[in-house]
Amino acid sequence: MSHLRPFKALRPPKSLAPSVAAPPYDVVNSQEARAQSHGNPDSFFRVSRPEVDLPPQIDEHADVVYQKGRENLQEFMNRKVLVADAAPGFYLYRQRMGSHEQTGIVATVSVAEYEQGLIKKHELTRKDKEDDRAKHVDMLSANDEPVFLAYRGMPAIDEVVAQVSAGPAEYDFTSADGIGHSAWTMNAEQTRALQALFEQVPSLYIADGHHRSAAAARVSEKRKGEKSGHDHFLAVLFPQEQLRILDYNRVVRDLNGLSLADFLERVGQSFTVEATQEGKPGERHHFGMYLGGRWYRLIAKPGTWPETPVGALDVSILQQNLLGPVLGIKDPRTDKRIDFVGGVRGLKVLERKVDMREAAVAFAMFPTSMGELCTLADAGEIMPPKSTWFEPKLRSGLFVHRFEE
Repeated sequence: MSHLRPFKALRPPKSLAPSVAAPPYDVVNSQEARAQSHGNPDSFFRVSRPEVDLPPQIDEHADVVYQKGRENLQEFMNRKVLVADAAPGFYLYRQRMGSHEQTGIVATVSVAEYEQGLIKKHELTRKDKEDDRAKHVDMLSANDEPVFLAYRGMPAIDEVVAQVSAGPAEYDFTSADGIGHSAWTMNAEQTRALQALFEQVPSLYIADGHHRSAAAARVSEKRKGEKSGHDHFLAVLFPQEQLRILDYNRVVRDLNGLSLADFLERVGQSFTVEATQEGKPGERHHFGMYLGGRWYRLIAKPGTWPETPVGALDVSILQQNLLGPVLGIKDPRTDKRIDFVGGVRGLKVLERKVDMREAAVAFAMFPTSMGELCTLADAGEIMPPKSTWFEPKLRSGLFVHRFEE
């Protein structure tokens, strides 16, 4: 059972939505956030990355930064850049990227269900990133950015979503990256209908936002006993069938002291190696490898991976049979010799990094599937680092969940 709670969203008027909406805090660094928010006093980066309003030399984790976020949220409310809805409800949020479209339900979900494992995770979190978001959320007394959740689709839920989206959209704009964003409000009857239907959904899956989820749980524990909305956190819930995971590719700076010939010989022990003109792998357990100005296709040899939810992932096969034993990348989470490139950037980026000698070799991955993610999460297992890249990303600033409603 999934208990969704309606909330009074703090959100921008229709005319301001395009200027308020910003990418998630964790897909840009401070310099990029400063550049994107420059000249736009309504950019939500002023709340989610409030160091943009402070001197460049400031430590982004300094106390003054978190305080500035709280001040900016209040200032947005004072200027009516963000306005609270009069009554609680659910919302729809639709994104369009090329021919791909996904429509999610904006609601708050239960911290208790997250802690009980009914909102399932597939990644480990880092304490420093948890600390940052927990301090940020606690200072704001609000969830300012939603967690990206998935659920197994139900026709009855689809019917309500179709009914809501048949009406006029509250927001409808295209952001600078070419992604379309639309949103609808729901009336009380539609909200109650979805609330009842989600009682039949046994579990939810975190697609993106593990640190935001963990931070919400920490803030809720800290505020236990307070009569406020801290026991639920902001989320957008999408049917898993609509979601698209892109490849999350790897580049490695050197060949671990091996010559090109020795490296290829070592790779050939676990993979069939073929020269190819096409770097993008076409199926599971196939990999593209760019080395010495040319592409190779690697096909994992049978018996080189365990048939477990984690072991059969392509990211695990590459790590256990090549990155670790051949290139010496023991911990891809911390090793500085490896970097990761989201598939949205294309394979040309991999070629350029190798051709410009920023890296010695690049690997193009076949995307992890939602089925693999859910199977693994259901088994209570954890994916290796950088296994999934969801696109498009949710825009921040369109919906804020304040604790003191």
